[in-house]
Amino acid sequence: MTGSARIKRILVLGGTAEARQLTERLAGRERLAVTLSLAGRTAQPLPQAVPVRIGGFGGSEGLARYLRDERIDALIDATHPYAAAISANAASAAEIARVPLLALRRPPWTREHGDIWVEAATVADAVEALGKAPRRVFLALGRKEIEPFAAAPQHVYLVRSVDPVDPPLAVPHAIYVTARGPFTEKEDHALLERHRIETIVAKNSGGDATYGKLRAARALRLPVIVLKRPALPEVPSVATVEEVLAWLDHAIAPSTARGV
Repeated sequence: MTGSARIKRILVLGGTAEARQLTERLAGRERLAVTLSLAGRTAQPLPQAVPVRIGGFGGSEGLARYLRDERIDALIDATHPYAAAISANAASAAEIARVPLLALRRPPWTREHGDIWVEAATVADAVEALGKAPRRVFLALGRKEIEPFAAAPQHVYLVRSVDPVDPPLAVPHAIYVTARGPFTEKEDHALLERHRIETIVAKNSGGDATYGKLRAARALRLPVIVLKRPALPEVPSVATVEEVLAWLDHAIAPSTARGV
């Protein structure tokens, strides 16, 4: 097999619904070898349509070395909008290894009529925004991101996560729900009412999978403390899986054409 005719190798940095959708679309394509990389934050990730690599790379240098060693032809950053460190490593590694990079980034949610939003730059700011008076709070955050709320033990916290929270939050009153989304507005509305939630803390994740809680909050007239998105590296980016597929066709087409 000549170099121009070899199978093209694609690395997708995932952990999002979009990454899963993308790899499902790519799995059936001939002459593509796709690997999905997951950080390993979920103990039992869902089955995937392509081979999965779990764990970190050792920073940007480690990722660059992987890109070179595995002869990766294109890198897709389809990580969560708040995975700023991973995205920064991807941008640096792609430049070091001279591998084409595209980021798949969901557009953020925007405030709609009836929304009661308070923006917070950091989790610590969100803790402060809850105030001193006791509240019943739904922490719609990752289980590894809730520890700062131990600084405000006067509140009752509801935590929903895919995996059990271990160790539990160091507060006297916390409720844990283990469940895997997506969740509908009806489900989230019932959850908020059942636990008499007064305030929600959430990321501006974008997309449809976790938007139900914001619709439910709007209907119930509940305030939402929204964490601002972190700054991400300025790299070529698109908002949809279809755009990634079109970009890939172009990114790997030149060498493919030479083998025709």
